[in-house]
Formats: sequence, structure tokens, C-alpha cells
Amino acid sequence: MFEIINNEIHFMRAGEAVIISSCGKNSIRFRSSANCHITDENWTLLPCPSSAKAWAENDRAILETGIMRAEIYGNGKVIYYSNGKKIIEELPELTFGAQIRNYRCLDGGVWNARVAFKSNDDEHFYGLGHEATGCFDLKGTSIDLRHVNAKCTIPFVYSSLGYGFLWNVPSTGLCELAYNRTRWTSDATEQIDYVVIGGNPKEVSMTLSDLTGHAPKMPHWATGFWQSRLRYETQDEVLAVAKRYKELGIPLSVIVIDYFHWTEQGDYKFDPKYWKNPKEMADKLHDMGIKLMVSMWPTINEKSENYAHMLNNNMLIRTKSGSNRVFDFYGPQAEIDATNPKTREFVWSKLKENYIDNGVDALWFDEAEPEIHPEHFDNLIFHAGNGNEIALLYPYYYAKLAYDGFKSIGRDDIVTLSRCAYLGAQKFGTLVWSGDIPSTFESLSQQVKSGLNMAMCSMPWWTTDIGGFYGGDTKTEYFKELVIRWFQYGVFCPVTRLHGNRAGQDRSRSIIEPTGGDNELWSFGEEAFKILKELVLLRDRLRPYIEKHMDIASKYGIPMMRPMFFDYPDDEMCYLEGEQYMFGDDILFAPITEQGQTEKWVYLPEGKWILTKDKTVYDGGKMYLINANIDEFVAFVKNDAEIISAF
Repeated sequence: MFEIINNEIHFMRAGEAVIISSCGKNSIRFRSSANCHITDENWTLLPCPSSAKAWAENDRAILETGIMRAEIYGNGKVIYYSNGKKIIEELPELTFGAQIRNYRCLDGGVWNARVAFKSNDDEHFYGLGHEATGCFDLKGTSIDLRHVNAKCTIPFVYSSLGYGFLWNVPSTGLCELAYNRTRWTSDATEQIDYVVIGGNPKEVSMTLSDLTGHAPKMPHWATGFWQSRLRYETQDEVLAVAKRYKELGIPLSVIVIDYFHWTEQGDYKFDPKYWKNPKEMADKLHDMGIKLMVSMWPTINEKSENYAHMLNNNMLIRTKSGSNRVFDFYGPQAEIDATNPKTREFVWSKLKENYIDNGVDALWFDEAEPEIHPEHFDNLIFHAGNGNEIALLYPYYYAKLAYDGFKSIGRDDIVTLSRCAYLGAQKFGTLVWSGDIPSTFESLSQQVKSGLNMAMCSMPWWTTDIGGFYGGDTKTEYFKELVIRWFQYGVFCPVTRLHGNRAGQDRSRSIIEPTGGDNELWSFGEEAFKILKELVLLRDRLRPYIEKHMDIASKYGIPMMRPMFFDYPDDEMCYLEGEQYMFGDDILFAPITEQGQTEKWVYLPEGKWILTKDKTVYDGGKMYLINANIDEFVAFVKNDAEIISAF
């Protein structure tokens, strides 16, 4: 049953073939198929096998690499060890130890497949991308493996037992981190494929980046303050806002033009009626030291000048049944197939001609899941395969579209704002934001936890709409308080970006689609303006520190915004606190996330810590109740850190 080939374990039994191999530093890859042969498809994985030793003895075969060890037995069961400690053990689903891994045959050699593992009561899980579950520790949750607005699935978890688990199957499916079992299910795949990575949080994150790709160096312009709203309707409006920031002495790095600045969805160009000279606008912004980002959607309709060409050259997502109009927003829309190289080349040529050549610096890829209604991914046909088999790959190739395009014209300062991502998209300069989220304190609390889980997935560039996207009434005291507290959090995020669809103001303007109210620093009252201005100035003072740690993230795969257990893996309390986190090596930040809250309990790990607002020194290893009025936030700096001077 066992055969050792090039220090890989090859295992065959009735109805299944298995290969167990080294995949990277302290990493073991497992693949199995009911097709009885294993394919070499890596998807977005970048295997870099390390030295390994494999052998068979008695009723089992063993593979060792680094600190990791895998044992497979004659019934097919696999157990994994790290540093001699058992960390994962497969769980049979039938009596007598039967049904190790389950397959249900679909059409064309594709299977509904799942694998289960024994649950550990004292285990905590983190990762799986971002979703507003309200959970920091994902133990006990059930997470759909699919992309939708405000939910980005990255099929990776880090366990507090000292390992990472990468599910290398880009199909839709389900991850159950339950108390009775841990189980991963694919809706449609040729084979089960996963990687177990041993080590502490930092070691696993570094290896995960090696296996999926490192984020590039974040350019200086991206680390400052970004101004956005739904939406600027004309170039005169954009320039007026930029000019006012300049006059007020508020450093502005980026201004963003949102959707429906175009003629038709799929034209990828400014509407000349409202944007008379985009190049002139961009030049004036550049003279003020401001970069210009423009939104595009993957949607396209029959009225677009590009529709016929893309349809006839099979550049659009097709469907198994019904019309290929998979999204309805200002009319029924088809969507481009970013998994097709020809699509990427053609769309980039239009983006370059109409945006980049007119001075646009960066692109905002909205709807990047892609958003479809209803969410029947099994009805989609991509160039890369059927939707239920490869749907999670879409945002990866969508980001690749921009990255390859910018690289082809010699640009290295590539940042693409995207509403979704997949394993490896970080290497294309993908900045993920958390989608269209509500303007509530509950939402703010959820975003803090979501961002930390995203950080554990080798996605160091992440942000939110400061203030939330929808439901914010700028005339209410509730929202004024919310936007201040959210902005405090935004200062201590990888990117500080103010965006949203604001109510409470004159919304009578409407070009094609309704336009929200003003969303600039001065839009929320005089008291809020003074506080927000100071926060922007603080962010500006922190930029050397931020850029230092963004360089570390690029080189080593160590995220800047990360859970406390990343730096203190032996401190059990750090696995429980999801509303405070490390921002680089030296700053611990604890956002205020409740309405009317002016005090927050904060846990400080070992060492001595300086409270930034009054420079009081606190001993670590304890909980403290810290006061924070509306114009104050809760941040600590390590006692010997130079960054304290920025506060």
C-alpha cells in the first residue's frame, strides 16, 4: 500500500490515491483523490520543498521535514506532529475507523469531498479572511468558503497549538471549526489538497508568505490619508476638495473617484460631460502632492462599446443556464472573466488608454468577488473552470490584471484597492477593504476582529471604510461620535481611508445614480473637525514608523497590524483579546468600539508600557481600566521605543 518515491509517501487503497510530501519550511502537503491519481495543479500555491525523509514501517509510513512529522496508517488515517507533539489527527466518520475522508461523485471526475479532524478543547483558531462574525477566536464557528460583498474567504487558519492549515482548494465549500470536530468541505474538486505548517505565529506567517507570495513594498504615497466618498460627480468638485485640504494645512495623500464617473459600465472611461479634462485634473492634483485613484467594476452591459468584442471573444463569465447577466445594478450586467489572460490584456489596454495615460495613479477594483445575484457560483463558467470548482480564484486574477499591466509600463508603486482577495493576491499589491459595511458601533467592533483574522492570512494590506459605508447620518450625534472613534482606529490600520455613503445632507444631486452627502473632515461639525485634523497629523508623524514595518511585511511576511499573540505566543490572554492589537513592534492599540464609552479595559503583555496620552508607565502582565474621552484614544508604546515622540 505504501511506496516511497523521492522522499514522498505514495499510498494507494481501494478508491483512493494519496501523496504526502514536503512543501516548504516545516510544511507538509497532503493530496488525495477518489480518481485514484494525483494532479500537479498548485492553483496559487508556490511549493518550495525542503529536505525531507520518508520511510515505511509495519502498518504505517512516516514523513519528517524540519519540526514536522506525518504518519499515515493502512486504513488511510493521517496524524501530524510538531516538535514531537500531536497537533492534528484525522477523524473517521463511521464506526470501526472507517470513512477516512469522504467523497461523493459529481459529473466529470469531480467530487464533493471533505476531511475531518479531531477537535481539541483548548485550541483557538484565527484567519479565514474577513467576515463580520463578531468573533476573534473562530473556534466554534462555521464559515462558508465563498466570496460575497463584505466577506472575503482566505482558506487558511492559524491554531494556538502551533500550526497553520492551508486548504489549497479554490472551490466553494465549508469550514467547520466546531467543538466536536474540525471539518473542511469542498463543493466540487478533483482532489483534496492541504498544507500543514508548523511553528509559532511569526514562523508560520513567514512560511505562509513564502508559499503564497510576498506583498511588494508599499509606496510612500499609500501610507498617508486617503479621502473618498460616494461620490465626486465632477472634476471641479474633486479639485475643490483637494484645494481646501491644501488651504487647511491637512496632508492628503490620495483622493478617490468612485463609480458612475463613466459613460457605460464596461467602457472604462470618464464621462466627458462631467470630466472635461481628466489629464488636467490629475496634473493639478499631482502639483498638490496628491495621488488619484479611480474605481472600476467588472460589470459590462450591451450598451458598452466593448461589449460585442468581449462577448464574441469569450471574455465574459458565462452561465450554465439562463442569461449571462449575473448582476443587476442600473440594468442587467454581464461580468468580465478575469481568469482569461486575453480578458486581462484587453481590459488593461482600455484602463491604460482612458485612465493611466490621463494621469490616474491607481485603480479601485470594486465588486471583486465578483458579486452575482443570486449567489449560485455553480451556475458560472470561467475560462479557468466551472464556478463551484474555482470561484475563489476570481479576485486573484482580477488583481493580476492591474499588476501585470502596471508592470508592463514600468510601474512598481502598485496598489490596487480590492473588495476581495484570495491566497497569493497580496503579491500583486492588493489592498483589501472590508466591503459595504453598516455605520454602527457594532460594525466597528466586528471590523477590528476581522482585520486581525485577515492579518493571519498573509494579507498585510487591509483597511475599512472609516465610519462604515451605509446608514451614517452626519447630522446625528451618534454618527459624529462613531466617525471619530472609527477614525482613531483607522489611524492604526495599514491604510487610513475615509469613505462612505452619507445621509443627513442635501442628496438632491443625482448623475445617473444617487449621490451621498459630503464626507470630508469638515463635514461632521466643528468639534469633530478639530479632532479628525489632529488624527491626520498624527498619522503623518507615524509614517516613517509605518513604512519601516510595511517594509518588514514585504520582506518577511510579518503583518504590521496583528493580534497580540503574534508577539506573545506564550501568553494565553493574548489569544482572547480581539479588540486590542499590535501595530508594528512597539505600539499596542485598543480602539473604543461602543457608543458613549469613555473607559476601556486593556491587557498589557510582559514588559513596561507607556500610555501615549499622558506618558504614564504601566507594568505588563495586568489588566488596566483606561479613560479615553472623545478626543482621546487608548494606545501604549513599549518603554524603550523611540516612536513615543510622535505622540
